[in-house]
Amino acid sequence: MKTSELRESYLSFFEKNDHRRVPASSLIPRNDPTLLFTNSGMVQFKDPLLGKEDPGYKRATSAQSCVRAGGKHNDLENVGYTARHHTFFEMMGNFSFGDYFKEETISWAWEFIKEVMDLPTEKLWITVHPDDDQSRKIWLKKIGIKPDRIIDIKENFWTMGETGPCGPNTEIFYDHGEQIFGGPPGSPDEDGDRFVEFWNLVFPQYDLSADGSLSDLPQFGVDTGMGLERAAAIMQGVKSNYEIDLFSSLMTAAGKYAGLNDRQEILSAPSLRVIADHIRSSVFLIADGVVPGNDGASYVLRRIIRRGLRHGYKLDINEPFFHQLAEVVIEEMGSAYPTILEKRDNVAVILAQEEERFSETLRQGMELLKKEVEKVQGDQLPGDVAFKLYDTYGFPVDLTADVIREREMQVDMQEFETCMEEQRQRGRAVSSFTSTLGQKVTIKEAVDFNGYENTNAKTEVLSIFDLEGNEVEILEKEHKGIVVLKTTPFYAESGGQIGDSGVVKSSDGLFEVSDTQLSGDQHLHIGHMQSGSIKVSDKVTADIDDVKRKMVRSNHSATHLMHAALRKTLGPHVEQKGSMVSEEKLRFDFSHNEAITREEIDLIEEMVNSEIMQNTEVLTEMMPPEQAVDRGAMALFGEKYGDLARVLSMGNGYSVELCGGTHVQRTGDIGIFKVVNETGISAGTRRIEAVTGIAAIKEIRLNESYLEKSVQITKTPKQELASRISQLISDVKAKDKEIEVLNGKMIAGESLGLTDQIVDVAGIPFLASVITGDNKAMMKTLDDLRSKFSGSIIVLAQEGKGKISLVVGIDGGLSKSISAGDLLVQIGTIVGVKGGGPPHLARGGGAGDLTRFDDAIDQAKKWIEEQVL
Repeated sequence: MKTSELRESYLSFFEKNDHRRVPASSLIPRNDPTLLFTNSGMVQFKDPLLGKEDPGYKRATSAQSCVRAGGKHNDLENVGYTARHHTFFEMMGNFSFGDYFKEETISWAWEFIKEVMDLPTEKLWITVHPDDDQSRKIWLKKIGIKPDRIIDIKENFWTMGETGPCGPNTEIFYDHGEQIFGGPPGSPDEDGDRFVEFWNLVFPQYDLSADGSLSDLPQFGVDTGMGLERAAAIMQGVKSNYEIDLFSSLMTAAGKYAGLNDRQEILSAPSLRVIADHIRSSVFLIADGVVPGNDGASYVLRRIIRRGLRHGYKLDINEPFFHQLAEVVIEEMGSAYPTILEKRDNVAVILAQEEERFSETLRQGMELLKKEVEKVQGDQLPGDVAFKLYDTYGFPVDLTADVIREREMQVDMQEFETCMEEQRQRGRAVSSFTSTLGQKVTIKEAVDFNGYENTNAKTEVLSIFDLEGNEVEILEKEHKGIVVLKTTPFYAESGGQIGDSGVVKSSDGLFEVSDTQLSGDQHLHIGHMQSGSIKVSDKVTADIDDVKRKMVRSNHSATHLMHAALRKTLGPHVEQKGSMVSEEKLRFDFSHNEAITREEIDLIEEMVNSEIMQNTEVLTEMMPPEQAVDRGAMALFGEKYGDLARVLSMGNGYSVELCGGTHVQRTGDIGIFKVVNETGISAGTRRIEAVTGIAAIKEIRLNESYLEKSVQITKTPKQELASRISQLISDVKAKDKEIEVLNGKMIAGESLGLTDQIVDVAGIPFLASVITGDNKAMMKTLDDLRSKFSGSIIVLAQEGKGKISLVVGIDGGLSKSISAGDLLVQIGTIVGVKGGGPPHLARGGGAGDLTRFDDAIDQAKKWIEEQVL
C-alpha cells in the first residue's frame, strides 16, 4: 500500500464512522505561544479537547503535517542516525470531544489494523498504563490480545503541563522481526528499531492539581496519533521509514547529485536521509510562511536548510542542489497538501536564495573547522571556535556539534555561551515560551458577542480572575484582574486586530478595561478597578471606547482594500504573513521578493482611495468556509473558521475575505488612505504600514511641512526642488572626490614615512603603527604598504569617536602558517579589541586602550616567533 493510499484509507475509515475530516492546520500554531511548531495532530484541537471551544462537531479525523526540530520537542539530532526519526512527519489522528471514549477508540483502531492494514496479530504488542484497568480489560476481553502481549509502562500517561488535563495512553507496537536489533517496550533494548510504536491512543480524562491529585474532567476526550511514515514502512515491508515510497524517489533524486546510482546504497546513506528529511521540512515551513532568519521558527528553518547543505558538502556535491529537490517533494505530496502546490514558486525562490547565501561560506567554514579539530587535544572543541564559526560563517552551533560528533567530539558549550553573551549579534531559536492569560484561564461557557452591531451591553459577570489566572469572587478598588461577561460588545484581539478597551460599570464599581483577549470562545476583559468593587453575578453595563473602535475599524477595512490592491499590482503570489490593526495605524506583512517601487506604492494608494471614494456598502455574510473560498474569498491557511465563517465583501467584489474583525459600514467611512512605510523584514517577506482618516491627513501635512522647509533652505521653487537637490548632491560628491584625492596623497606620504618602522621578526618584515584618519584611510595605507613589502606582516591601528579600529594584514604564503585572525586576538586581548576574518586579513574594533598598543605589539612579536620557530 502506497503512503498516499494509506493516508486516504485512514481518513475514509473514520469518515465512515461519523468523523468530520478536518484539513491540516498550519505548522505555525495560531494563538498558542506554548509551541514553536505544530508537533502533533491534537494541536489544532487543543481547545475543543479542553472543552473551551465548540468546533461544531464531536468527532474529527485529520492528516496533520508536523515538525519537531526546536524547543521542547526536538528530533533534529536523531535524524539520519535512526530508522524512524524525522524533523517533518505526518500524524494521522481521530479525536473525540466528549463523545466516545476508550472502548470505541480501541475497537476502531483494531478494526483498521486488521481489516484495512491486514496486519498479523502475532506481530503486534500493546502497552498500557499500570493503573489503566479499563484499557487493559478492553484489549484482553473484547479484542482478545494475549496477556503476555500487553505490557505495563508507567510512562504511558499524557499531561498537557504541570497542571491541567491529563490521562493514560495505550500504544500499539509492530515487531519488524528478530533480524533487527531491539527489544519490546519496557526492556533494556527498547530503543532499537525492531519494535516500533506506530499508533498512540491518548485518553484525557483527569485534571491534575498543583498538589498532584487527580479529579475527573467534566468532559472526557480522545486524541490518537498514528505515524504515517512508520505505518507505511510496515505496510511496504521495509525496516526503515526512509525506504518507503515517499522517501525513495526523493533520495534517488538527491543521490544523482552525489553520483550515486545503487538503490540500496542510496536508501542506506545517512547523509541522503538527512537531506531528504530536511528538504521536506523546508518546503512545508516556507509554504506556511516561515522564511530563514535569526530567531524563532525562522532560525530553526535556517538550521534545517544549512544542516541539509552540510550533508551535501559531505557527499561532495559541488553544485546548487537543495532547492531543486523541492519540486520532488511537491510532486509527491502536493495533492494531499495543496498549499505547497500553490506556493511552489515562492518555495523555490526562498530556498535558492538561502542556498546561495550559505554555500558561499560553507566550504570556508568547513575548512576552518577541520583545521581547528586537528589542533584539539582530547574530545572537546573550544567554545570560542564554535562561536567564530557561528558569528563569521553562519554555522549554528548544533551544526558544528553535528559535524564533530562524527569524530566522537563535542563542543565546549559553557565557553560558547560565554562568547555569545559577550558578543551576540544574531538571535537563536526560541526554546521556551510563556503561557498567555488565555492559556491559564479556563472558562466553559461560550460568550455572547454582540459587538458587531453594538458598542454597549447590559450583561452579567460570569467569572473574575486575578492576573495569575486564579479565580476570585470579587475585585476591589485599585486591584488588577480579568472580568468575564455573559454578553459583551468588546472585541477580543485576534486576526491582527487589537482588543477593545472601555469600561464595565456595576452598581457600586467601575472597572476600566485596557485590553480584551481570547480564551477559547470566551472574551477576557483585562484591566483594573478604578472605583468601588465588582463581583461574580453582578448586573453590569459594558461600554467600549467607541472613538478608538471607529479608528480601528477604518484601519482594518483599509487593510482588506490594500491586500486586494497589492495582489492586483504585484501579483497573486502576494499573501498575508501577519498583520496588526490598531487605532493608530495598520501594518501588513506579505509574501514578495523585492522592494515595492514608488510607482507601485502610488498605484496601490490610488486604487484603495478610489474604492474609498466610491463609498460602497461593506457586506457581511455567514456561510461554510468551503463555499466562501469557491466564491473567491481569501482564507488564511491554518486559521480555524468553524462550520460557518464570516465573509466580508467590499467594493462590489473588489475585496472578498474571511474575517471575524470589526469593519466600517461603507468604504467612504475610511476617509483617506496613505502609505507611510514599506520595508523588507526577511527573505521573501515585505512589510507595509499605512494610516487612514485624520491620521492620514496629519501625515500629508507633515510631508508638506518637510517640503516647505526644503524649499526655504534651498531657496528653490517646489517644481525645481528635485533638480536643485540633485545638483547639490552632485556638488558634494565632487568635493568628496577632491578630498579623497588629497587624502590619498596624505596617506601615500604617511605610508612612505612608515617604511622606516619596518623591523625583522623571525625573518619576516614586520610593521606596527598607530595612524591618523578613518577606517578607509587605514585600509588604503595597508594596501600601499603591502604593495611595497611582499611577505610581510602589517598591523595598523587608529582611534576615532571613542573607539579603536585595528587591522592585521599577512601577505602571501605566510597566512598558511600564521593566521591574521589569531594574531589579531593576541593584540586585541591586550588593547581591548575583538574581531576576526580570513587568514590573510583580519579587522577588529572596540572601546579599547591604545596606550597599551606597544605592549600588545611586543607580545605579538613573541607569538610570531613561536609560530615560525
